[in-house]
Amino acid sequence: MSSGWTPERRARQRALIQQWRPWEKSTGPLTDEGKAKASANSLKHGGRSKAWREQLKRIHALLHQQRKILEEV
Repeated sequence: MSSGWTPERRARQRALIQQWRPWEKSTGPLTDEGKAKASANSLKHGGRSKAWREQLKRIHALLHQQRKILEEV
């Protein structure tokens, strides 16, 4: 079979998936542990977390203070 999806192959796969109906068997997480784990699925890094943003605000405030002190010298 060639690589890629021919219109015939696509139609056959569509018919099979409609017959299988996998979306009806999908339940998602049921336990609290599973829900907590799934809630982090879209998390890529902590760069936008509230704690990190607050830390950045403190860093920027300190830098601002340092600039003021250096300007006075």
